Amino acid sequence: MQENQPQDIENDDLYEHYRFTASEGQEPLRVDKFLMNFIENATRSKIQQAAKAGNVLVNDVAIKSNHKVKPHDVVRVVLAYPPAEKLLVAEDIPIDIVYEDDTVMVVNKPAGMVVHPGHGNYSGTLVNGLIYHIENLPTNSNERPGLVHRIDKDTSGLLVVAKTEFAMANLSKQFFDRTTERLYYALVWGHVEDDEGTIEGNIGRSFKNRLQMDVFPDGDFGKHAVTHYKVLERLTYVTLVQCKLETGRTHQIRAHFKHIGHTLFNDERYGGNDILKGTTFTKYKQFVNNCFKILPRQALHAKTLGFTHPITGEFMKFNSEIPQDIADCLEKWRTYSENSKDVEQE
Repeated sequence: MQENQPQDIENDDLYEHYRFTASEGQEPLRVDKFLMNFIENATRSKIQQAAKAGNVLVNDVAIKSNHKVKPHDVVRVVLAYPPAEKLLVAEDIPIDIVYEDDTVMVVNKPAGMVVHPGHGNYSGTLVNGLIYHIENLPTNSNERPGLVHRIDKDTSGLLVVAKTEFAMANLSKQFFDRTTERLYYALVWGHVEDDEGTIEGNIGRSFKNRLQMDVFPDGDFGKHAVTHYKVLERLTYVTLVQCKLETGRTHQIRAHFKHIGHTLFNDERYGGNDILKGTTFTKYKQFVNNCFKILPRQALHAKTLGFTHPITGEFMKFNSEIPQDIADCLEKWRTYSENSKDVEQE
């Protein structure tokens, strides 16, 4: 039993900036190294300084930076000032509104826009723009105004925003009950053999790289995840697929397709920014690098979104065009495929 009494965080006027719970499979690891795996742009010296100042807590007890984190430990970083995402600033950011009424709004998010403020992205996010356009947005369980779901920064496409508390509760339940419809288009490396299929496997944070999600097909680790896919077009060394999400886990499509050997094209975090398929010819490398320049992000677009309107009960379905960067990249691959039909597919 530990002698240390947990510090009364609230009375000390400290604000929680980060909270991480160590997984079942966590091997003993120094807390400074543990936090570096989770927090982007963090340095070991900054974490050590924070620990020295009593700002790093494990199970609510201030610890030193050499403390070993074990399974199920709750690691928190608390500071004397609130995190920037708590200080939401309304910004006049142009938002591509596909549909809006008094209850819901559907937006088409461009690639490169962060959905909500977080570490390193405190302005210019979709939420900053939403609170400028709409007063008194309801907050979700993470205190993020209007957001029922999210898509990654470098993924483009459709999102539904709740404008009332009732809409927030109603839409959140639809996502939880999996009654929404979400179709994504993805360009992946390699020749996807089956015309359609299902990828199933729990998704959890990778043990090797904490900024990645990994697939755990066996056992209880991670959260249940199911992705249905259909091949739309096969090009020489890449395949365009349509993905239907049954669940909505973090990086689900990106992690699932890497798991089956078809990493998303130019997905830097998952290694798709390397030339994973094709020839060793210089000309081919040059061609792929040109494609990377045209599409400087993962080739993933949230194309279709369907949900039941919280008030009318009508099932509403929205579709968005493939953005220009993906369309241009596809066109280049089509031209390449036409010109290299004699090349045997890998």
